[in-house]
Amino acid sequence: MTNVPPLPAGLRGAVDLSSLVQRPGAGPVDPAGAGQQGGAVAGGPAGAAPGSVAVPGLVLDATDESFAQFLEISNTVPVIVDLWAEWCGPCKQLSPVLDKLVTEYGGRLLLAKVDVDANPQLTQAFQAQSIPAVAAVIGGRPVQLFVGALPEAQVRDAFEQVLELAAQNGVTGTAVVDGAPGVDGETPEPEPEPEPLPPHHQDAYDAIDRGDYDAAITAYRTAIAQDPRDQLAVAGLAQVSLIARLQGVTLAEVREAAAADPSDLEAQLAVADLDVSGGHVEDAFDRVLTVFPTQDAAGRDAARARLLEYFEIVGVDDPRVGAARRRLTMLLY
Repeated sequence: MTNVPPLPAGLRGAVDLSSLVQRPGAGPVDPAGAGQQGGAVAGGPAGAAPGSVAVPGLVLDATDESFAQFLEISNTVPVIVDLWAEWCGPCKQLSPVLDKLVTEYGGRLLLAKVDVDANPQLTQAFQAQSIPAVAAVIGGRPVQLFVGALPEAQVRDAFEQVLELAAQNGVTGTAVVDGAPGVDGETPEPEPEPEPLPPHHQDAYDAIDRGDYDAAITAYRTAIAQDPRDQLAVAGLAQVSLIARLQGVTLAEVREAAAADPSDLEAQLAVADLDVSGGHVEDAFDRVLTVFPTQDAAGRDAARARLLEYFEIVGVDDPRVGAARRRLTMLLY
């Protein structure tokens, strides 16, 4: 899915989160032990205006055990839910966009980040068939937003729709960041500003924000040409190339084409792209390695190149990459 679907007129969410409301350990979290990426805190802060809710940060981690708090907060402030995983390349493209935009909204939205590998019940509850997947919770009820790494402008459009729908349902409060004290009771120092990106990397990020994936690919290739050891550029190129290939494709058409001709390399690689994007990494590796021996020299080179891209997306230290690399070596020699 590459476009933001229209949101429903009412909150008739397609998923049921009620089983998460009374989970053990879902009580309020003391903000003294939470910070950015910590637990949520339900309830208005002392002295705060009505219609506000105290939180340790606008971008927070959510777990199977703590999500009941986010359901409660969603009665005051819409909660955006980011379903991601460490190995997911497109997630790494999308997450900074979500973080940036939620922060810009200044408390009108809260972002709950869900690691799908560590939180199977939330993953099942949100019916996350592929990631990144983004949903919203408004008044305790879910609304599916989109799947895949969208450009910033389209993500912003989705957030505006969420706020409009929230207003229609009376959810118009504000999340107020409570000063989270450090372990010694003192307010921690603000985090230093991140180092600026190298110019070509910044060009690539800017192009991704515009949805210009060809320009991003060009920027990363330029960075690699100047420094072939630039592993961040190599990984970035693999990730944005995958995103570019997935634009405008439909799951049914791709899988039908692959089923019709198991020896069609391009058809099999297209399904492998979808599998990697959806987190089915081992399926993608197996598909490419299965079609590899049936190809001529040019086809084998193409399959090997695509597999190496996937290794960069998943992470070369991932054990699944090691197993696939050993299998590829056996096929080569």
